[in-house]
Amino acid sequence: MSRLPIYDERMPLKLGYDTYTVRALHWNAFQHLDYVALMKLDAVQFSELGNFETLEPEYLDRVKQRAAELQVQLDGGIGCVCELSKSWRNSQGTPEAVLTQGLHVANMIGAKVMRCYMGSQLDRYGDVPLEKLIEATVRNLRAVKSRAQDLDVKIAIENHKDLQSWQVKTLIEEAGRDFVGSNLDLGNPCNVMENPMTALETLGPYALTAHVRDTAVYEVPRGAAVQWTALGDGSVDFKAIVKRFEELCPNTAFHLEIITGRPAEILPYFEPGFWKTYQGMPARDFASFVALAKSGQPFSGRMVIEDYEGKGPAEPFASALVFQQRNDLERSLAYAKDSLGVGRKH
Repeated sequence: MSRLPIYDERMPLKLGYDTYTVRALHWNAFQHLDYVALMKLDAVQFSELGNFETLEPEYLDRVKQRAAELQVQLDGGIGCVCELSKSWRNSQGTPEAVLTQGLHVANMIGAKVMRCYMGSQLDRYGDVPLEKLIEATVRNLRAVKSRAQDLDVKIAIENHKDLQSWQVKTLIEEAGRDFVGSNLDLGNPCNVMENPMTALETLGPYALTAHVRDTAVYEVPRGAAVQWTALGDGSVDFKAIVKRFEELCPNTAFHLEIITGRPAEILPYFEPGFWKTYQGMPARDFASFVALAKSGQPFSGRMVIEDYEGKGPAEPFASALVFQQRNDLERSLAYAKDSLGVGRKH
């Protein structure tokens, strides 16, 4: 008896982008939605409330209705939610107030997920132990649990160069996996000496949304260097990443967050002092990162540097940055569709 052919009926991953990717264009929510329609995408993450011209309910409802017309999935987003972080600004009020506002906005635009983060890389090398920041963040998240559940919006914590993936996993589990998950960022792990595949294996089962970009990783005399690139221009094996992503979190939107225009960063892991905040790092995870660095090479393409030593871009380069951000996103979207099979087929 002959067998019928077997077809792979898996739906492709939803392809979108995080609005921070094209920050130099200063688009509002409707301009982003027009672009999503133009590029035939499935999703977009409004990663900050500044994407909306106003937070009035009527405006947010129009955003929701436009996304529904386009059949586009929306994710919401805010920034830092830990008052001990160097990223925190007292003018924001309290972490509970920031979280509550973000949850309400996400609900009003029809989003089921709201992204936020604990802190930044400055916290990793700051004077407050990471354990204290995690403890404060967990407390702040628990304070809004009932609101999140009433609004049917889950909170997605991004690994934001502050924590390695095993630490984010601990934070999620301590806060409560029933309403908190991961904003799985696959670009940030290399900056904290972690292979993106390690982050995917650790946080994939918790992923509610994602940020995706490539990174050039390579050996230097002091350790390794990392530099963010457009998709396909770096060292990460994204065919392997997509295959595992489909297995671990097939319903999670594959949002490209392409950040180019940053200089390479050195991770001096041959220097003992560098290991101060990496004491709990599993040896196998470090070995995986070193293997990635050994296999990689520097980015050799052209790139306008956006921000050097915190000074920002010089005015003559502003138009070049606008072009670079949109061009690198569109090159990355084409790579995701054509080489990785992500997104709707047309």
